[in-house]
Amino acid sequence: MDGSGECSLPEQGSPGSAAGDDIEIVVNVGGVRQVLYGDLLSQYPETRLAELINCLAGGYDTIFSLCDDYDPGKREFYFDRDPDAFKCVIEVYYFGEVHMKKGICPICFKNEMDFWKVDLKFLDDCCKSHLSEKREELEEIARRVQLILDDLGVDAAEGRWRRCQKCVWKFLEKPESSCPARVVAVLSFLLILVSSVVMCMGTIPELQVLDAEGNRVEHPTLENVETACIGWFTLEYLLRLFSSPNKLHFALSFMNIVDVLAILPFYVSLTLTHLGARMMELTNVQQAVQALRIMRVARIFKLARHSSGLQTLTYALKRSFKELGLLLMYLAVGIFVFSALGYTMEQSHPETLFKSIPQSFWWAIITMTTVGYGDIYPKTTLGKLNAAISFLCGVIAIALPIHPIINNFVRYYNKQRVLETAAKHELELMELNSSSAGEGKTGGSRSDLDNLPPEPVGQEAPSWSSRLKLSHSDTFIPLLTEEKHHRTRLQSCK
Repeated sequence: MDGSGECSLPEQGSPGSAAGDDIEIVVNVGGVRQVLYGDLLSQYPETRLAELINCLAGGYDTIFSLCDDYDPGKREFYFDRDPDAFKCVIEVYYFGEVHMKKGICPICFKNEMDFWKVDLKFLDDCCKSHLSEKREELEEIARRVQLILDDLGVDAAEGRWRRCQKCVWKFLEKPESSCPARVVAVLSFLLILVSSVVMCMGTIPELQVLDAEGNRVEHPTLENVETACIGWFTLEYLLRLFSSPNKLHFALSFMNIVDVLAILPFYVSLTLTHLGARMMELTNVQQAVQALRIMRVARIFKLARHSSGLQTLTYALKRSFKELGLLLMYLAVGIFVFSALGYTMEQSHPETLFKSIPQSFWWAIITMTTVGYGDIYPKTTLGKLNAAISFLCGVIAIALPIHPIINNFVRYYNKQRVLETAAKHELELMELNSSSAGEGKTGGSRSDLDNLPPEPVGQEAPSWSSRLKLSHSDTFIPLLTEEKHHRTRLQSCK
């Protein structure tokens, strides 16, 4: 074998001939030897395995463009690819669809399908959803990496105001960027707690004082503390608003709306106190101020900005709308049924507390949720039996959706940790590659990120496309051998 491509090689068949359909193709993928048949492979002529049928006629150049090595004595094609993924990809020739085995990285499996020239349309829907989930994770990693690169990069063409704006934004929005930013974040967190505690202490009668008209008002010291906290919140919000790159997106963000709702009541009540008495009665002003003071409880939601746990809980509840909807539906049906039964069974008692079915809704709610205030209770034997069945059904209805909600919380929390680790690992790889190439870049751009190959989430592999890591399946299923044994559909799905 001189590699010239002009030496004579034994032909296995000509295109379109009957002999070409009966030939055997021997492939060795990652040390696993398989015998395949031309009539099977010719069903999908665009794939790499189908091209092996007539590649010998083209010489060694054609052969080595399709495989990694070839043994003319054994007439065996060698491929340095993942054998587990190959077992899945080859199912397209037998069943017309492909399934991923458990334990195979979806991104690596997609690369394997691209290598064997098998279209992704043959991938089953259940596996496509897994692949799209991994793609979303990789996009999230790329977004996080790009944000970090944007923070590290310095554009000399930017003006002084723009650079100052970026510094203020990073200082207030990203506590991990520097030690002073972390101190400011901790200070803001403590002021939220202090403001919430002061709001609660201001309602204690012993800490209130009498004004000139004899009405109880908050202690001046507590008012001064709250004024100082509101001043800090206002300054923080204005600085973040002026330094934000997209002010419309900033203003419509949920957490920023919460910030406005926590700050606005203070200024509205202050305006009504000093100016409202001239335009309306003093009683109406006091009622409006009292209603606005209740809105101050919104500031406790500011803790979610500094707590990843609260953010994870919010996301888990958003992803669990279906389970929560089922819970409310179960409770609504149970409340209607048991309140109607309770009203009917209690009518025979002269001192019944069930005056109507709508009034019995309250009893059904506190019974099914196992609260049981005792303000309304059954007095007949059948009514008590109905109450016992109602709270048992309530416990079951509440317990059913708890497990999916907890799973959503744990899955999202673990996913965020994996994404953070993967983003840091990606930055380390970029730094290592840039240092080895002698490129002294201090920042990055979108083009640099787009040129990066995708990384399987959560893996700690030191390199990318140099060698594909073998993924191990939990079940070994032998492929078709020389006797052309056929597998059942159930075996292909394992």
